[in-house]
Amino acid sequence: MRPFLALLAITLGAAGTAALTLPPDAPAGAAATRPAHHLAPPAEPPRATPGSTQSLPVADAGHTAAVPGADRAAPPAPGVRGVPAHAVRPFSLVGVVWDDAATELHGRVQVRTRATGTGNWSTWQDVQAHNDDQPDLDSPERQGRVRGSSAPLWVGDSDAVAMRVIPQADDRAPATFPGGLRLELVDPGAAPQAERGVQHDLPATQARRTPAGPFTGPRPRIVTRAGWGADEKIRQPGYGYTGTVRAAFVHHSATGNNYTCAQAPSVIRAMYRYHVKSSGWRDIGYNFLVDKCGTVYEGRAGGVDKPVMGAHTLGFNTDSTGIAVLGTFTGTEPPEAALDAVAGLTAWKLGLNGINPAATTQLRSGGGNRFKKGATVQLNVISGHRDGFRTECPGARLYAKLGAARTAAARLQGR
Repeated sequence: MRPFLALLAITLGAAGTAALTLPPDAPAGAAATRPAHHLAPPAEPPRATPGSTQSLPVADAGHTAAVPGADRAAPPAPGVRGVPAHAVRPFSLVGVVWDDAATELHGRVQVRTRATGTGNWSTWQDVQAHNDDQPDLDSPERQGRVRGSSAPLWVGDSDAVAMRVIPQADDRAPATFPGGLRLELVDPGAAPQAERGVQHDLPATQARRTPAGPFTGPRPRIVTRAGWGADEKIRQPGYGYTGTVRAAFVHHSATGNNYTCAQAPSVIRAMYRYHVKSSGWRDIGYNFLVDKCGTVYEGRAGGVDKPVMGAHTLGFNTDSTGIAVLGTFTGTEPPEAALDAVAGLTAWKLGLNGINPAATTQLRSGGGNRFKKGATVQLNVISGHRDGFRTECPGARLYAKLGAARTAAARLQGR
């Protein structure tokens, strides 16, 4: 099925429309090709600092208009929705949102994007339809306008997009879509002028004994929010705290692995904007993020050494911290540098609270799809997201490494 081979292109912000044709579907892994009719990106002012979001409605794909004279593909399958090929302002990250956060999207979400400056289209890329990193059901954060959302996908600097959602019915859910489906295109922008070229980090420290207990690992070097260019004006004011941090949940960001370490701050800025502006959260969901080179970044605001309440593991955000490794690790091995960073970070963070990374702990569930609200659950102190919620996160390959991370973190604490 090739429902988006020839679609009407709408140039956002321009007075008229022009034909934009996607190249034929290529086999997985094949090189991208130049579209048959190249449409210049719209004339727009330079991208805003520190970023911007474009939101496009997702409609019935059967109502899109074919470009006259283009390759005539078979009509879309019944129920397919999507966004016709659009030339847009530059963006680097995509995601899908809908109105009701309690409703799941039962469908396969795919996008194709056109690289800025080359005119080359990607092949269809899957976007993880379920974003299982969310505020707890009874969190004050839910009192705002929290939306349902897919996981975000990093696609790199792009100037055009096409998207389709293929319904997937099963015995539990009909082939229907939640209301208010929109495609979000996020431009991370550049770091604020005042921050460019300035190193903002918390330097590593030597291990030391604390009043909380005799074991703690050295604090790793942590790039602050200012260091990765967080726009503090877009998040909700103030901070939210939980009790003692007794567990760490490890995630993968599911944003894909096609980023360089130099791009990691841009990926984080885009995720931050997607969590706040598109998903309706108070701040970025994770407490910490780790890139493929092992650099640790401060996530949700409130102090890296404090028990900041995150929005990372639905049902278990209380008394825990969330660490996201940037990438997708369902079939890709996580880099050793990232694993070492997770071990070092948990040795320090858990050590501040006298917690042994190799031990187990008991947490009370706030409600989710695996444990009912109020249930007392015994978990590893360093757990994967899937231990508290039915999800593939943090990917099979990263999950398989968590045992070694527990051992390494305990050793760094001197246990």
